[in-house]
Formats: sequence, C-alpha cells, structure tokens
Amino acid sequence: MGPDRKEHSGFLARHDNLNKVMEYSFPRYLLSKQTVDDRALNKDVLNALTANLPSRPIRIIEAGAGIGTMLTRLVRWGIIHEAEYVMVDEMAENIAFAQEWIPQWAMGAGLSVERVAKDQLRVFDQSRNVRIHLERAEVFDFIQRKPASSDLLITNAFLDLLPMPESLPKLLILTNSLAWLTITFDGVTTFEPTIDAALDEQIERLYHETMDTRPTGGDSRSGRHLFRQLKEAGVEILAAGASDWVVYTTDGKYSADEAYFLRFILHFLESALSNHPALDAAAFEGWLSKRHEQIVYGELVYIAHQMDFLVRV
Repeated sequence: MGPDRKEHSGFLARHDNLNKVMEYSFPRYLLSKQTVDDRALNKDVLNALTANLPSRPIRIIEAGAGIGTMLTRLVRWGIIHEAEYVMVDEMAENIAFAQEWIPQWAMGAGLSVERVAKDQLRVFDQSRNVRIHLERAEVFDFIQRKPASSDLLITNAFLDLLPMPESLPKLLILTNSLAWLTITFDGVTTFEPTIDAALDEQIERLYHETMDTRPTGGDSRSGRHLFRQLKEAGVEILAAGASDWVVYTTDGKYSADEAYFLRFILHFLESALSNHPALDAAAFEGWLSKRHEQIVYGELVYIAHQMDFLVRV
C-alpha cells in the first residue's frame, strides 16, 4: 500500500517544483532500467541465443552499449564465460560511467578486475575471462573503421532510434554469425490508471508520432517491421518474441531504482511534447504532475510493447 496522501500534501502542487529537485542523468536512467530489462528480455529468444552460441571464446560487439548493463547481465546470467566484448556508444558520459561502474560491479560480484589500458578492462575469475573494449564512437563511424567481425552483434533498445531499413545491412556487417536484437519498441505505450481517456490517448499518439518524425530516424513500430526488414536483409530469424517493459509496485514499492526509471520516461514525454501545437499546454502539465504524483504513491503502472529477435547472418 502506498503512503498516505496527507503525508505528502503540497509535495507535488506543481510539476515545476518536481523538476527543480530532479536531476535527469542518462547513465543513471540506463542503470535504473537494468531490472526492467531483466524482466522484459524474452526468455525463449534468450534460450535460443544460449543454444546457438559457439562454445569457444567469442567476440561480441554491442552497438549503442550505454554503460554496459547488457555485458554485466550476460556475465551474471552465465551466458558468456570467455569473450572479447566491444562496447560502442557515442555518448562520452556513458563511456566515462562504464569505465568506473563496470569495475565496481565486477568486484561486487567477486570478479577480479584488470585495467589493461585507458579504454580496456578485463574481468575474470577461475571460470570467466571477459576482455572489454570501450569505444566512444557513433556506430556508423565505427563501422567505417572496418573493425574485425564478431560472432555476436547485440543491439538493445537501439534499432527503433535509427533510420530503417537502410541501417540494418550496415549493422549486420558487424557480425559473421549471430545478431541478438532486443527491446525494439513496437507501438504501444500504456500508463495506468487512466487520468482522462481522450487526453491519455492523445499524448500517447503524439509521442509515437515524434518517434516517426525524428530527423535522425526512428519508427514507433520498429518491432513488427523487423520481420519484413530482416527477411529483405537476407538473414534467418531463429527466434522472436515480445519483450515488454512492465513496471509496477509490490507492497506499494517499485523494485530497485524503477521509480527513477518512470520519472525519466515522463521526462522523455515532456521533452518530446512540450510546446506541441496539437496539445493543450496546461492540460499536459497537469497530466505530467498527476503521473509524477502516482509514482510517489506507488500507483503508476507503465507498459511498453517491444520485440526481441535472434537472427543468423
């Protein structure tokens, strides 16, 4: 059960006040969604990945790797033991965060850590040996360098940000075998409980439209479109399935740092839709304030529909 509203009277009188005390850190957002992704990743597709990975030491390239949560997940879950893992991300703050956070995580997990060079780490114990290369680069610039091909390409919550389908063949150059394409958004954003059915629908629809019209590319229905796009790219789909984000409370509390994750999702909406000509500004501000209030009281449920794929090139 959430806290008594009287305990927080006036706390969210205006959405501006909340913004004044909130610090929106993208690396922290990526860290806060780690548990959300843990639940969301399609386990049938993950099992297919495990079954198809070569037993020998493998080379992995992750495009849009963020702070390294997928790397640490694959080690935690026992999916990789001996690997060279290349993390490619264009945000300097993500790479800087990863350089400090991955060693801290590894030591907390009982692994030894060796800093081989400025942008190279090694985490290891008696049964695991993972060499990590941190590459700060825009992914298509990285591809232009003609890096050695990988046994596995990973993209997580990334393909729906790119111009498609033209980006797909370029990305697939990075693997000579498998690609695991996860958490690709697919056209459904849901917030519960309903505030105003018409306003809720309008905000969600306009938010999806901003994804479709981004100058840098994007598609609010990327997940379903991948079936056709992958076929046209000449690859074999080994497994596919839903990987929905579902965030809710247990005993009135969100797991881990998932309240922050929800606030960041609302921040995405606010950034995308503030001053939108089709949206009443006062109504939108009130809607955001109400959604933030629902987080305080453990009432907000958030669902986003996404898709995972495992393909063989």
